[in-house]
Amino acid sequence: MQQPVRNLVVVLGDQLDLNSAAFDGFDSRLDVVWMAEVPQEAEHVWSTKPHIAVFLSGMRHFRDRLRGDGEDSVTIDYTEMDDPTNRGSLASELRRAIKAWRPEEVIVVRPGEWRVQEALQEASDAEGAPFAIRPDRHFLCSTEDFGAFAEGRKRLIMEHFYRTMRRRSGVLMEDDDPVGESWNYDDQNRRSFGTEGPGQVLAPKEFPPDEVTQKVLSLVESLFADHPGDLTHFDWPVTPEDASEALEDFVEQRLTCFGRFQDAMWADEPYLYHSRLSSALNLKLLDPRDALKAAEDAYQNGVAPLNGVEGFIRQILGWREFVRGVYWLHMPDYIERNELGADAPLPAFYWSGETDMVCLRQCINQTMRYGYAHHIQRLMVTGLFALLLGVEPRQVHEWYLAVYVDAVEWVELPNTLGMSQFADGGVMATKPYCASGRYIDRMSNYCADCQYDPSRRVGEEACPFSTLYWDFLMRHRERLSGNPRMGLQLHNLKRLDGEARQSIRQQAGCIRDRILAS
Repeated sequence: MQQPVRNLVVVLGDQLDLNSAAFDGFDSRLDVVWMAEVPQEAEHVWSTKPHIAVFLSGMRHFRDRLRGDGEDSVTIDYTEMDDPTNRGSLASELRRAIKAWRPEEVIVVRPGEWRVQEALQEASDAEGAPFAIRPDRHFLCSTEDFGAFAEGRKRLIMEHFYRTMRRRSGVLMEDDDPVGESWNYDDQNRRSFGTEGPGQVLAPKEFPPDEVTQKVLSLVESLFADHPGDLTHFDWPVTPEDASEALEDFVEQRLTCFGRFQDAMWADEPYLYHSRLSSALNLKLLDPRDALKAAEDAYQNGVAPLNGVEGFIRQILGWREFVRGVYWLHMPDYIERNELGADAPLPAFYWSGETDMVCLRQCINQTMRYGYAHHIQRLMVTGLFALLLGVEPRQVHEWYLAVYVDAVEWVELPNTLGMSQFADGGVMATKPYCASGRYIDRMSNYCADCQYDPSRRVGEEACPFSTLYWDFLMRHRERLSGNPRMGLQLHNLKRLDGEARQSIRQQAGCIRDRILAS
């Protein structure tokens, strides 16, 4: 009979941090670490192969680091995906471990998903084991602090939160004032490349699969052969050392141009000036404080301009912390929100990339090939089309959760359901991010080789984005009429006469019928 242990310390796939609160007071003579690879986490949404692989590789590297040797060795109860005794779910595997180890307490840092937290809690309760949730100090703002920020506010504005975090952290601050006398540099950022394109952009540092990762890739190809996605190009950072090198590479090679071109897109250029750090951050391989310091130091040392540094810092210190706060403030009901009453199914081409719209084909094929798309490709191409088409928001959420290597629900759900689909009615964003095909044409070269014309809203050559944009405004005019940020768009809608509106409605209906029938 196995002797009972003091603590069974749970480490999940997005908690690969040796400095985690889970290890506070850890004693290798008394405590056991529990980790499990289970099919349920790859199948509760139809996860792509890159998404599955980055988590499994990160977990196995963390396990091997934790094991150590000699006096530093740690007892780890680890279940691999292809273990014939694998019970298939986190809850079932945890119950098995509790029965085997009979711990005095089960300890977990707050998971990144409500569903997982509830499952672990219920498993521990079922076995009569006390269950302790410790705070995740990876983040700079605790859920309690965010609740205090939100209390009494009629609306949560990210900019207000961001300034609070700047003041609290001292990042890019001189006493109580922002460095450079401005809180953001949007007027210098978000430029397009123009017709000349991005020129030669240095490819980000690659991390070729080592032996551990190679085994994971083979396992994923074997066990999840019917899942979408391609592992041919898999080169993501999966260790803290990899993550540190990826950060250094970004700061030295791409941060200089990041701010200016953070919203720009270009055909067959998946990364451009972006960092590729989101998966390392979300798996906790990289501390956000290190990323913030590296960016701030780059400005102080004259390596990168203030507008690019501030834009990068805003994503981490502002948006990343804000969406986590929104998630835990509003779950579990948040996931059910559908403010615009959208009910269409997700088009099949979101899984195949087989569409005649070049922008969607580019972004979806890139996503399936690399498990990656940057924020504008997500928000203003794949997300925008789903919004305009009226896709049921939970289906959009589940697609985003399934396809991206950085997808954990705390960050993905508010960004998708709230910001992209406006399904929360304005909790995350002050207006719907709706636009016609002209936005995509302005920010990319996708339209140059497309059969559709973004300037046309009706006719055979009309861009489906443009047709559906005007149809979206007509369908939701009353609902959005009280939103001051929609005033200009709704004013432009008034210029359309009855015949023009009817033509748009008819063409939008044909687009829906054609897309949803395929």
